[in-house]
Amino acid sequence: MSALLPFAYLGFLLLSLAGMVVLDVRQRLFFAADPRRAALVLLAGLVFFLAWDAAGILLGIFLHSESRYATGWLVAPQVPVEEVVFLAFLCYLIMNTVRLVEQALARRAAAPAREDAREGSRP
Repeated sequence: MSALLPFAYLGFLLLSLAGMVVLDVRQRLFFAADPRRAALVLLAGLVFFLAWDAAGILLGIFLHSESRYATGWLVAPQVPVEEVVFLAFLCYLIMNTVRLVEQALARRAAAPAREDAREGSRP
């Protein structure tokens, strides 16, 4: 079990990302609705947050520290692979949430119109 411990954080991030994919596909939220636009939006968010991280690293605010729960793999100085996966998950979560809220508001706005139509058809 201790051999898997360094992959715990990455594993939970990937599991959470898989949950976002299931939610997306079932509700046709983000990638399931428009894959090209979703990829561009996700990439833009990822680039923004990685630039934010780079600025924090250059200013000495963000520093990578070793953890027994992380792989130790770095994609750039002070940037662990888990950070990139987390930022992708964060962007995906935000976009799925935005789309869920939009759908809920659209259903709520349509509900009075359905009620009026039903009441208008009653004698």
